[in-house]
Amino acid sequence: MLTQKTLLTTFACCCVLIPSFANAQQNGEKEVPAQLRVLSYNIHHGEGTDGKLDLERIARVIKSVDPDLVALQEVDRVVPRSKQIDQPAELAKLTEMKVAFGANLPLQGGHYGNAILSRFPIAAHKNHLLPVIDSGEQRGVLLAEIEVPQLAEPLLFLATHFDHRGKDAERIASAKTINGLVSKFGDRCALLAGDLNDVHRSNAVAELQTNWTLANQTPLPTVPVDKPRQQIDFVLFRPAARWKVVEVKVLDEAVASDHLPILAVFEIKPASPPAK
Repeated sequence: MLTQKTLLTTFACCCVLIPSFANAQQNGEKEVPAQLRVLSYNIHHGEGTDGKLDLERIARVIKSVDPDLVALQEVDRVVPRSKQIDQPAELAKLTEMKVAFGANLPLQGGHYGNAILSRFPIAAHKNHLLPVIDSGEQRGVLLAEIEVPQLAEPLLFLATHFDHRGKDAERIASAKTINGLVSKFGDRCALLAGDLNDVHRSNAVAELQTNWTLANQTPLPTVPVDKPRQQIDFVLFRPAARWKVVEVKVLDEAVASDHLPILAVFEIKPASPPAK
């Protein structure tokens, strides 16, 4: 049986071994910086380079890097070519994440577009259709407001897929539209991810860079998957002062889709105090 003296001694030891958060702050200790793991992946409606439709394989690729946020392109919802599966809902189930879907095109009685997976609650989302030039395919940008615990306001997370044709007029117009859209939110923390169908030094990417910063300044090729030569899949951030890039890498998975997924890991920096 524990005596009163033993109980008092045990309590005193616990007080020594477990310092309070307030004491840690007084001693100048810093909290571990909050990190976000962001994946962009063009999934080719779940069809791999082996010709097989396999959403479980796509989900395994996603889960292999434990992302907090995922931007997906070329996603089908209840389309016969992909066995009429609600791909956004199925991937959310397989990855145990929240989901939002932006339909850009009607397809075979279903829809085709972009999707977002999130470990955190999705407070709101809206799909914005992008400009169409010279009878191109309707494209869009899906904007979601994500409730990230470390941020006072919801994070803006945008998932997009630009035009693939040789002339870049539509891609430039899409970049301008996205810049105009995000400018309405002031200096709110924002991330943009997707298949831009253009390269680092292109006019469309340069247009985005008037409002955004590329996560990687040196190209990391994402296509073609067997022998990657060009980076056309990107993650971007704004404002620059709120983010620190920890790592950017392309996943070595050349079967599940015709694009390699790209992962960016960020630290969220504290907001600067308002000027007096």
